[in-house]
Amino acid sequence: MSISKQQSQPESPPRSSARAPLMPPIQQSQRRRGRSSYALVQSISSALEALRANKLRSLLTSLGIIIGVAAVIMMVATSEGNAATINGRLSTLNPNQLIIRGGSAATGGVRQGAGTQQVLTQSDADQLASQVAGLAAVSPVVNANGQVIYQNQNWSTSVQGVYPNYQQLGSWQMQEGSFFTSADEQSNASVAVLGQTVVDNLFTPQGIDPLGRQVRIGSSTFTVVGVLATKGANGATNADDVIYVPFSTAINRLGGSQRPLAITALVSQGQNVTDVQNNVQQFLQGRHDASEFTIQNQGQLLQTVQTAAQALTILLISVAAISLLVGGIGIMNIMLVSVTERTREIGIRIALGAYPSDVMAQFLIEALILSALGGIVGILLGVLGAVVASQLTGQPLVIDPLAIMLSFAFAAVVGIVFGFYPAQRAARMDPINALRTE
Repeated sequence: MSISKQQSQPESPPRSSARAPLMPPIQQSQRRRGRSSYALVQSISSALEALRANKLRSLLTSLGIIIGVAAVIMMVATSEGNAATINGRLSTLNPNQLIIRGGSAATGGVRQGAGTQQVLTQSDADQLASQVAGLAAVSPVVNANGQVIYQNQNWSTSVQGVYPNYQQLGSWQMQEGSFFTSADEQSNASVAVLGQTVVDNLFTPQGIDPLGRQVRIGSSTFTVVGVLATKGANGATNADDVIYVPFSTAINRLGGSQRPLAITALVSQGQNVTDVQNNVQQFLQGRHDASEFTIQNQGQLLQTVQTAAQALTILLISVAAISLLVGGIGIMNIMLVSVTERTREIGIRIALGAYPSDVMAQFLIEALILSALGGIVGILLGVLGAVVASQLTGQPLVIDPLAIMLSFAFAAVVGIVFGFYPAQRAARMDPINALRTE
């Protein structure tokens, strides 16, 4: 019995020892977390100390990132400023507007520009308005350019004869007065609506309100019934340098051509512009040869210009992104040189108990700090450069916050990616061979 008792006594300790392994994994996990935090702090401290010890080299390393980020911000600001300018100039264009012009005339075997073949008629415009569905307004346009005179002031401008609904076609707003009426068109009334440039040159120098005043165009006298609101320049054309008179008046009193230079049509809201354009094309082909006229879709023109602006923006950003990649290659090269110079230091750290992950973290942090600092300096220089460029070129200043954030994030990623190989090379270094290095 005593023997059996002695043999059974050792069976009790395993109960207590069975609970013992439950604590060490938790303690080890806490110890590992504490060590990881300490190692991270030490890696950051060592990285900052190494960068401070080589200030000039750190600056040269970040130079590529600085230039890249600044270039991205300046390129985006420039392209968006250009886009804003272009959109402002094209704001006078109505995407629902169709402009019908004559074809290209041939003189002595030499073909002239588009619109020189004047085959369109006033009847074409009237028939379009009544027979083609989907058109809100139609007006022929005839040119009767001449010198306009008021007292001792004169100005050479474009005088155009149009229908009263041309105000709707051209999206014109009135600054004062009103556009001429259908009654004016039917009676060949001598009334005129002036653009702002004409007013500035004839009336502003004398401080006179043009409304109700009489101006002379050629040998005819016209009463000013309205002044158009400013639209500004559209490319090389100043939309405000114009006088509008009734179509019948331009033909009968100003000697304008009996055939309109163009016919302007406005597609009704909710209609498909392309479908209506095709209907207009078919209608005119029943009255003229297809080569005798062209139809310009303003919406297609706007889309073409906007597509070109977007392509230019992508091109400029791509060029700037290349400089960021070059900056990343510069970081990798300098970091490789740094690893070679600090071989003995790396060996000592590993010999004293540093893990390869600690060494790798230090060099990755160095690369990240270099790229981040380069990104911050690049942002400042880029914004400053965009402001200076805007002042020199007269373009609007457009700073895109998204471009700033993306360029900074891209710079940080470049630093990590191109700093990974030098950091990995340092982490894999044999401490014995490293300690032998002089």
